[in-house]
Amino acid sequence: MLFRPWPLPHEAGEALVSYLRDGRPCVGFREVFVSVLAPLRPLSPAAVVGVVGYACDRAGMQRVGPHRLRHTLASDLLRAGTPLAQIAPILRHASVATTAIYAKIDREALRALARPWPTTGGTA
Repeated sequence: MLFRPWPLPHEAGEALVSYLRDGRPCVGFREVFVSVLAPLRPLSPAAVVGVVGYACDRAGMQRVGPHRLRHTLASDLLRAGTPLAQIAPILRHASVATTAIYAKIDREALRALARPWPTTGGTA
């Protein structure tokens, strides 16, 4: 996979640098995140699900999966006025149509913007 720069909050960047300098074991592969138990290996998709679930448990909230985080990010960006064309590369989508699936529309916010349906004055 090609490296693509991705904006990170400052605190997340600091935590990542700290992990890479002080917490990540020396291994023979390039993946950033490594299992904590032997044999050391890159995190699998199932491990990522577990990490997100564990974080939910620690926060005292209902478990969600990594895709919920992607949906939430896309929806929050859309709600903040970010165009789908700018959200797609953040989620690493090749198509804006795929991003539209992730970025759920806030229907209540749209109701406030909707104009009443014009009436013709005729009978139905």
